[in-house]
Amino acid sequence: MTYALVRRTTVDAAMDLDSFARATGLHPELARRLVALGLLDARRDATGRLWFPLSQVAVAGRLQRLRAGFALNYAALGLVMDLLDHIAELEAALRNQRTGV
Repeated sequence: MTYALVRRTTVDAAMDLDSFARATGLHPELARRLVALGLLDARRDATGRLWFPLSQVAVAGRLQRLRAGFALNYAALGLVMDLLDHIAELEAALRNQRTGV
């Protein structure tokens, strides 16, 4: 018998609060606060536990670098993150325009 090798990815891969805190170096309470402020995305399960998509590890790292590098408060972090995302979108659009894509 032979089996096809297929790479399977879990679309809903997520980490619980404690795993996320260990992976990012954030205190769990700070991670909760960042979710409440809308700076991190997480979902709650039926019991109320937070689950973080794996992509949020990179977002947490970006938040930590901005806070450490520029001494920004949490409200300013949200604004700076939005502006950086918008700049990245504009740069991508400009690159696409130049290459004719």
